Amino acid sequence: GNTFRVIMETLLGLGYHVHFKVLDAKHFVPQHRERILIVGFRNNADFKFPLLPEPSRKVKEILEPDPADKYTLTLKLWNYLQEYAEKHKAKGNGFGFGLTDLNGISRTLSARYYKDGAEILIPQKGKNPRRLTPRECARLQGFPDDFVIPVSDNQAYKQFGNSVAVPLIQSVGKQLVKALL
Repeated sequence: GNTFRVIMETLLGLGYHVHFKVLDAKHFVPQHRERILIVGFRNNADFKFPLLPEPSRKVKEILEPDPADKYTLTLKLWNYLQEYAEKHKAKGNGFGFGLTDLNGISRTLSARYYKDGAEILIPQKGKNPRRLTPRECARLQGFPDDFVIPVSDNQAYKQFGNSVAVPLIQSVGKQLVKALL
């Protein structure tokens, strides 16, 4: 709240006409990712945030058909995540891992995903769950399949976890262009 207030006061103090709205990427990608978007103009432009389509994407659409075994959680890590979740559940906390509904949307991908992948785990038949591959993380953020990932898995997880959902920003960008014309 205070950070938002400071940002708004600063932009208004600089003479910007400011529009803001909380938008969820789930309207474009199979991920619940709410972010506040702030748009400012020097002149009072006729800007309207886009109308968002009904969410329709599913996690299973972004999955690779045969991911490498290295993405499957080790027994040690899987046991740790389950024990950690139980410990916090007993205390009344909501901490824990997230087994993803493949016919639904995922939790928010974070920059800490490289640590254990706990917030978005993909169930597997007859095996421990697995984390997303970097390519799947790119897809979850709306990057096209020809987007080159020239970094290590850990760096890719950090970068995609810090990224915006591309199609959501594109839709806001189109509205920005309309307001400027």
